[in-house]
Amino acid sequence: MEKTRTLPTLGTALEEGRMSSEVRRQQLIRVAISLFSKKGFRGTTTKEIAHAAGVTEAMIFRHFPTKDDLYSAILDYKANQLEFAQWLKELREHAERRDDEALFRAFFTKLVNYHCSDGDMIRLMLYSALEGHSLAQKFHDKRGNTIQKFLRDYILMRQREGAFHNLNVNAVVCSCFAMPTNHSMARNLFQFRNMEVPADEAIATFTQLLLSGLRQKPTSKKTSRKSSRKKSE
Repeated sequence: MEKTRTLPTLGTALEEGRMSSEVRRQQLIRVAISLFSKKGFRGTTTKEIAHAAGVTEAMIFRHFPTKDDLYSAILDYKANQLEFAQWLKELREHAERRDDEALFRAFFTKLVNYHCSDGDMIRLMLYSALEGHSLAQKFHDKRGNTIQKFLRDYILMRQREGAFHNLNVNAVVCSCFAMPTNHSMARNLFQFRNMEVPADEAIATFTQLLLSGLRQKPTSKKTSRKSSRKKSE
């Protein structure tokens, strides 16, 4: 078994290398994330987590009595890294001003930069889906559903105000997440060299693509036929 490098501690280590309870808890979470993202949930045991962290299994169960407790802690840890509350606050401020470009740019900026700095979350979500694990659904219920509802409500409001065309709102929300997620997977997971795009250019492009689609009036089939007839004449 390949030995995982012990991750650095948070804060100040106590004498003789001992850690405070909270520092140890955070270390175990990081080690678990690292192993789960490399070997999956089924392929990782608490014994391996303990070995990689340099502790006993009993120490893991002291902090996380069940695997569900550990999974919940991972979700909270990832949500804190994402600074979810502050992100949502910023988006709401843009929404109040009806600043569409600033809102979607802030949305894409957070996701693109987050994925660029931490590829583990994408791998965790993929393992969760492939193994029928509940982590991805729990993360969606705990955090993702909130941001999706915010985007859906905002787009619907702008449609009612006439600023956006009446496209399928669920499809629009899907595209909001699909573009930065695919960018992250191509760059960090599959490492497609021909798909490399600098983060700032990706953010600007995603913002303009989305707003162009929302604001540009769709061409009807009837209009297209008339245009074709005029060209042929």
